[in-house]
Amino acid sequence: MLEIREMRRLHVGPVSLRLGSGSCVSIEGASGSGKSVLLRMVADLDPHEGDCFLDGHACTATSAPAWRRMVTYVPADSGWWHERVGDHFARTADLPQLLAAVGMDAAAAAWPVARLSTGERQRLALLRALHPGNRVLLLDEPTSGLDEQSRSQVEQLLRQLLDQGTAILLVTHDGALAQRMASERFEMRKGRLEGRVHA
Repeated sequence: MLEIREMRRLHVGPVSLRLGSGSCVSIEGASGSGKSVLLRMVADLDPHEGDCFLDGHACTATSAPAWRRMVTYVPADSGWWHERVGDHFARTADLPQLLAAVGMDAAAAAWPVARLSTGERQRLALLRALHPGNRVLLLDEPTSGLDEQSRSQVEQLLRQLLDQGTAILLVTHDGALAQRMASERFEMRKGRLEGRVHA
């Protein structure tokens, strides 16, 4: 489904990796090892060498907006450009149902963004990224600021997405999360994938 071929930027790479439909691959490693840089390359947010292919179609032959609708990056600290939560979602989105899926009240749609905790922002950023065009989610520390119940709800949502065929490339410091979610686990050291982490 998604093939990363010889991607490199700055101190990161070359990295080659494959994700199948409905699979989760995790990348663990120390801060500064290049995990987030890799996700930004795959999302085509930063200049890089190498290429990515989605079902054989090259990122370099696809417009950036079209690529990012299919291969969607959710950073650890997402940006917010409207005052209220609901304004960040499409009018066609079933926002009460989405909010309930991550343990948030439907009233949160009317909240000002300034009211949100770090954990609430994390959950909402994930929901905001979801749309019918998603083929791959690139998740950077999606549960790092969450309590146990919220983390469990997010994991359940991610499993549902996997069951629907979405592939997930997961960057995390949480080895237990990687063990629960990922079918393959890798460690990044000094910008290189240094083999598999065995669950």
